[in-house]
Amino acid sequence: MTRKKFLAGNWKMQKNRAEASEFFQSFTRILGNLSDVTRVVDIAFGVPATLFDVSVKCAMGSGVKILAQNVHFEKQGAFTGELSAGMLVDASLAGSIIGHSERRQYFAENDEAVGKKWNALALAGLLPVVCVGETKAEREHGKTNDIVTTQFEAALSQVSTEAKGKEFVVAYEPVWAIGTGLTATPEQAEDVHKMIRGLLAKHFGKERAEVTRILYGGSMNAANCAELLQKPNIDGGLVGGASLKPEDFSKMVQAAQNFH
Repeated sequence: MTRKKFLAGNWKMQKNRAEASEFFQSFTRILGNLSDVTRVVDIAFGVPATLFDVSVKCAMGSGVKILAQNVHFEKQGAFTGELSAGMLVDASLAGSIIGHSERRQYFAENDEAVGKKWNALALAGLLPVVCVGETKAEREHGKTNDIVTTQFEAALSQVSTEAKGKEFVVAYEPVWAIGTGLTATPEQAEDVHKMIRGLLAKHFGKERAEVTRILYGGSMNAANCAELLQKPNIDGGLVGGASLKPEDFSKMVQAAQNFH
């Protein structure tokens, strides 16, 4: 079966409101009618909280989804600086990236917390983009599959039966290939994606595994996008640096359209 390709930009801690508005204007100018494009390729942007309103407004009617980059798993309470899934719904967001390696590395986010966030998002009707991936040392020691399996299964253990029934996306992001300019070869990436597909089949059944999308998140760009997307288990990308430039990200979307 053919899974609809999905390109999700992750802007991280970058862009002000004027820059975001300018980006969407340029992006639309290059690609034309975005609602036609999003019928073929799913497009999303994970933006900072200060850009929720302007991004949602710019994307309105286009089919482009706006995501948060993090969420808290509690519905409300004394959690200074945090945002709940309900707040994301109220801001008209479509979902959130969770478990990104930078959250794990700099903010001590663990697998259980990722699972609780997955649960909260799913129950709120939002799309969880669940990130997993190994460090350079872990890959060199042959631990890639073990690390990714542990991260996924530990997170999944926190997800309720009801939440498991909702759509989610997995993003495989080899930590050693984020912001380094290094990229897993298409074959290396495909190997891990295939392993993740097997994990999905184990926990959700073969049919569900076949429709769940797995994105590659390790320095995907306009130059290597098509080569990665042609692999059978790579359904799109979680894109960092290349998503900041409308010209580059547009080229990636155009490449993804060829796989429709």
